[in-house]
Amino acid sequence: MTASNYLESKLINHVLGKTAYTMPGGVYVALFTADPGEEGSLDDEVPSGVGYARQPVTADMTASVDGSMSVNGSDHAFGPCANSDWGTLTHAALMDSGTIGAGNVLASVALNASRVVKVGDDYKMPAGEIKLSFE
Repeated sequence: MTASNYLESKLINHVLGKTAYTMPGGVYVALFTADPGEEGSLDDEVPSGVGYARQPVTADMTASVDGSMSVNGSDHAFGPCANSDWGTLTHAALMDSGTIGAGNVLASVALNASRVVKVGDDYKMPAGEIKLSFE
């Protein structure tokens, strides 16, 4: 995953003792049809009203044995898609809000495989797809 400019700024200021970073009340995974980039654009998130909702991942993220990485430990189900196709999903992001179109991108990643999601389809993000580390 690539950390967003937002998260990088928050962590740098926290480490340097300039401004404390208050951890989010929850972390959620969101789906996108294009890369939100380091800027954390929400323009290409799957919209509301089509059977999509961000999924909570706070309790699911587990640290690796050496503590250098956190990985989602279980599958996350989205859908079913309703009313309108979601398009081709290409990216996922960790968000600090469960509300579609709101909050900040913390980090984003290209999906292992893009997938077209049409009305009636479900989307399942498998365990291990989200890998968060700082390098």
